[in-house]
Amino acid sequence: MKTSGKNVPERGREPQRASARVEASLSSAIHEHMLPPGTKLSEGELSEIYGVSRTIVRSALQSLSHSQLVDLKANRGAFVAQPTVREAREVFEARALLEPRTAHSAAARMTPDAIARLERHVEDEHTALAAGESGRALHLSGQFHVEIARIADQTIIASLIEQLTARSSLIIAIYWRKQNALCEKQAHHALIDAFRAKNGEDAEEIMKGHLLDILSALDLRERPRPEPELKAILGR
Repeated sequence: MKTSGKNVPERGREPQRASARVEASLSSAIHEHMLPPGTKLSEGELSEIYGVSRTIVRSALQSLSHSQLVDLKANRGAFVAQPTVREAREVFEARALLEPRTAHSAAARMTPDAIARLERHVEDEHTALAAGESGRALHLSGQFHVEIARIADQTIIASLIEQLTARSSLIIAIYWRKQNALCEKQAHHALIDAFRAKNGEDAEEIMKGHLLDILSALDLRERPRPEPELKAILGR
């Protein structure tokens, strides 16, 4: 009886683990632009691809909806979120308000270990770019910005920046007009140099210019997009 009692909670956690696996896989595919904005996420197709029940898929989609990576539309289903031009501008306005001051605060709290973490982010980003994995490079670039907020020891702002960078990834997938919409290596290296010198004023100004450069690299016009096939992307 004792053994059975231990196994019941374990079995109860298995659907949560399966849902988390589906969520993580879809999140990665969205962040890395394998699943473009606007892609329909059919519960039946995802259930077949991942070998899980529709209930588990539905739970994963709900979680992705809470993180604003997926839109759930009544009587239509789930879709990869597709930010509008207006939302794109609002996201970068919000980042411009938060991130320069956060960079300033991070400079005052910078340590050799924190510098090393930021340098690893940049190295991984460059490796992804060299391999032609632009979506993965973009995701790593966003995580560089989130890491700065964590170094600044600003938990709430770090959470906001994480959400904003996730939306930025979707925005860039729709509206970028040139490859350097990805965070240029010069900007990140310049930020690291300012952090190493603990120069908050320089870090703040570099971040302001950096975000403006990303925004200027976008072509903020609505455009149609082809419908990708889920099995071809996720069933590899």
